[in-house]
Amino acid sequence: MDRRAPFAPLHDQRPEDLFGALPTPCYILDEGQLRKNGECLKALADRTGCRVLLAQKAFSNYDCYPILAPYLSGTEASGLFEARLGKEELPQGEVHVFCGAYRASEFAELLQYADHIVFNSPAQLARFGPRAKAAGKSLGLRINPECSTQEGHAIYDPCAPGSRLGTTRAQWDRQMTEPLVALLDGLHFHTLCEQDADDLETTLQAVAERFGDVLPRMRWLNFGGGHHITRPGYDLARLERCIRRAQEAWGVTVYLEPGEAWALNAGFLAARVLDLVENAGVQNAILDASAACHMPDVIEMPYQPPVYAAQTAEQAGQATEPSHRFRLGGPTCLAGDVIGDYVFPASLREGDLVLFGDLAIYSTCKNNTFNGMPLPDLWLRRADGSLCRLTAFGYDDFKGRLGSRA
Repeated sequence: MDRRAPFAPLHDQRPEDLFGALPTPCYILDEGQLRKNGECLKALADRTGCRVLLAQKAFSNYDCYPILAPYLSGTEASGLFEARLGKEELPQGEVHVFCGAYRASEFAELLQYADHIVFNSPAQLARFGPRAKAAGKSLGLRINPECSTQEGHAIYDPCAPGSRLGTTRAQWDRQMTEPLVALLDGLHFHTLCEQDADDLETTLQAVAERFGDVLPRMRWLNFGGGHHITRPGYDLARLERCIRRAQEAWGVTVYLEPGEAWALNAGFLAARVLDLVENAGVQNAILDASAACHMPDVIEMPYQPPVYAAQTAEQAGQATEPSHRFRLGGPTCLAGDVIGDYVFPASLREGDLVLFGDLAIYSTCKNNTFNGMPLPDLWLRRADGSLCRLTAFGYDDFKGRLGSRA
């Protein structure tokens, strides 16, 4: 089974026919897939009584918030700016915020936007908690269940030894006085990254073993993000069992805050081939899109995004026509600005359209202008198939980040 189905929203139409008239590089967000994801998550909430938030760190294209609004309970933020965005652009929803450490200079403003505030440490809870409680906010503490389920993505493992994220049970026992515990309304854990419900089940058991004695005093428990709920083949039944276990064992409201699940397979990055360079038997196709600038997770995670009508070299194996194998890379000076090796049905030529899938997430919210690279325009493909440009970027967007001189 295709675990991501990145090109299903195209409904077998050719990318050139759909997007050939758009200037490249550009991102295209797909309304139909956003709604499909939203329907899946809303149905989960209706069946179980859990509340599902949008983690804006993965997808914060607020022009699409009205599309998702009927399906979600609110937004999750990683700091002041995301909290403000959620409050302004989805005012009818809850605003939850977690930050590794809050700034004293920003906290008064944060209180204007956030409904739930989760602290990372007992020290931060002691410093800011009484003020937040007096303002009527619901307070939580992020816990670290010390249960690693990551494989190959250590950069995303909050439970790695020495992690700065979350309060371990040993830290709780040393620092959580009764007045601090009395401030809390809930606990929060976030340990997953693009994972299935079996890893959640393992993590929840660790939470029960380490913090089960505390949880009956709480009103809510936030399972964090990283749940690949809308991916084909995800084990929804197991997720629902985990939710009900927490509800029945501890009497808590369960929150989920996925980011990817809301926009999974709901976006593309369209690029064109600028040049072809052969070196030592490797055919390099230089695109007008950059891994470093426009899809930084390709380098950071790392991973290889799907390309329409192509296979990765690993998928294709060695028994392929050499003239159909290309290494896709960007035009920047970074030698490592490489997206990956792919096998195409035919040889690439200058000007060909290359369409990357599943790039609504961790792309537009993480892109940058390294080397003076222009930011790609943002387009929305509406449910009726029409295209609407949401925004365009130019020189002023590059220059404005670097100084104030007109």
